[in-house]
Amino acid sequence: MTTTSTGLLVAVAVAVLVSGCGALEPRLPEAQPAIPDQWPLPPSTTATPVTPAAATDAAGRVVADVGWRDFFVDPKLEELVARALVNNRDLRVSVANVERARQLYRIQRADRVPSVDAAGAMVRQGGDGRPTTETFTADLAVTAFELDLFGRVHNLSQAALQDYLAQEETRRSAQLSLIAEVANVYLTLAADRDQMRLAGETLRTRDEAYAITQKRHEFGAVSSLDVYQSRTQVETARADLARYAGQVAQDVNALNLLVGGPVEAELLPAGFDPNVTGLDALPAGMPSEALLRRPDVLSAEHRLRAANASIGAARAAFFPSITLTGTVGSASDELSGLFGGGTNTWSFVPRVNIPIFEGGRLRANLGVARADRDIALADYEGAIQRGFREVADALALTSTLAEQRQALEQLVDAAGKAEEIARVRYEAGRDSYLTRLEAQRTLYVAEQALITTRLSEQANRITLYKVLGGGWTEGPR
Repeated sequence: MTTTSTGLLVAVAVAVLVSGCGALEPRLPEAQPAIPDQWPLPPSTTATPVTPAAATDAAGRVVADVGWRDFFVDPKLEELVARALVNNRDLRVSVANVERARQLYRIQRADRVPSVDAAGAMVRQGGDGRPTTETFTADLAVTAFELDLFGRVHNLSQAALQDYLAQEETRRSAQLSLIAEVANVYLTLAADRDQMRLAGETLRTRDEAYAITQKRHEFGAVSSLDVYQSRTQVETARADLARYAGQVAQDVNALNLLVGGPVEAELLPAGFDPNVTGLDALPAGMPSEALLRRPDVLSAEHRLRAANASIGAARAAFFPSITLTGTVGSASDELSGLFGGGTNTWSFVPRVNIPIFEGGRLRANLGVARADRDIALADYEGAIQRGFREVADALALTSTLAEQRQALEQLVDAAGKAEEIARVRYEAGRDSYLTRLEAQRTLYVAEQALITTRLSEQANRITLYKVLGGGWTEGPR
């Protein structure tokens, strides 16, 4: 290799070494979301001091590290979640967006190193009264490689990297939302099936009572008012049965959509199981820093970093840029002598571009970059604030829903005993049918409310797990 070609390669190597020097990216602004250090809890909740920064359960496990297979203990639900993660179309879009962002980052990162191309050509020239000549060339070329003296290329690469990382966190957030949605629809289906079963049993009981009331009316033991009051109870239960049957069908359709295909009947819940999750209760005194592990908060942080890096690239555009183009090769009039002695060629074309008058374009680009950074900062702070509210709401409902469920369990027990006493007294002729009717209504409404509250309690537990950033990691089978 000639001295000239060696000098060209040295120049390229020096260009690579100085690439990225003098970066003009500003310091990342500090977020000020203005949230308390601890969650606001209802007066009935006793806060428990928590020393670690991450949210942990009573067993000491970090919530964000607990896989969804460890969180759910229902094997049917686990199978449906696994299918949804493979087949759900919305999640596929999120995965494809991550891959797209990764490839865009690779494209941008490629500008930080020279691109070396090999080329060969044959040129035939001639004309009137001129002999025809042939020239053969073979070259290795570096074309328009920018010396990154002020960090423009580096900052653009960093912005693309942060966009890629933000898209990955967005995918995690979508996966977490999908897991929670599948679980909630599964629980809703189970609760609606229990409601339908309760309505069916109530309808059968009231049908029997209605038949007995009609017989007693025929013998003159009760008035026609009792007959019609009994019939209203029957038709109410019949309407509820039809309503819950429709809700069950809608729940199955929703589950099929989330899973990405029809779900076999054996994988559907037969009834509501209060022991669906396997995570211990979370302490009330966990610090608010636990929010920083949420995927949506991490995504907003990466977008802020990308916007901040774009400011550095916009600032670097104000300074001169140097691009290098060089070739090393061989040229000959004959193809057979292309690589023979005395055929070496080279060229070196540095170019300096100095911005003088851009009509305000560069300042406008910098202003846009700064505005994008301010927007990203506000979005980041907003993500933290929204997360704080979601966790605070879920924590506030944890104790109140448990108290509500316990009260309704006592109510159902008391209402059941009252209904039995009212039935006996009515059959003995000591009370009117209206008393028995009111006892039946109270029991039926209490049983419906208990099913609804149990669903709300479990759904809130899943919500709390979701808003703390857990569930996106799949544990072992």
